[in-house]
Amino acid sequence: MTSPDQRPSLSKASITQVFPEPTVGALIVNNEGKILLARSHKWFDRYTLPGGHIEVGETMVDAVKREVKEEVGLDVDVVDLLLMQEAIFAPEFYKKKHFIFIDFYCKSKDKQVKLDQKEIQDYLWVYPGAAYNLKLDSFTRKTIDRYLEKKHGSSSVDILQDPAVRL
Repeated sequence: MTSPDQRPSLSKASITQVFPEPTVGALIVNNEGKILLARSHKWFDRYTLPGGHIEVGETMVDAVKREVKEEVGLDVDVVDLLLMQEAIFAPEFYKKKHFIFIDFYCKSKDKQVKLDQKEIQDYLWVYPGAAYNLKLDSFTRKTIDRYLEKKHGSSSVDILQDPAVRL
């Protein structure tokens, strides 16, 4: 249990959100087994995952596909839910915000990235283990950890193909 003095301090001026913002992120893997990392000024030029807000009436899967298409120009197949994380006023982010990150493992046959130049300033394809040598935000690092723990690959169960499972 967190004591009041351990919680982030809030002033009336810093509170602009009414509720946490649910967002989706995509850990995109290409046919070579490399992952796509995107560098964003919003994360003080750290590498992060493409993604963004879920729009009202949109499923999480549809949101991640849309955000990836908008930010990096790729069509992806959403394979699995990887990880949910909470970011409360993360010092790594340029604004004081409260997010709920819902990150998915996605596959892309295409490697030709087309940046939107608004959210993402640069990108690279890298093997997951080599990503740890880069300047990553802590949330992306945890998502890569989960991906490697789950050992995704050809033996992975595609829960999204099961009509009984609805994310």
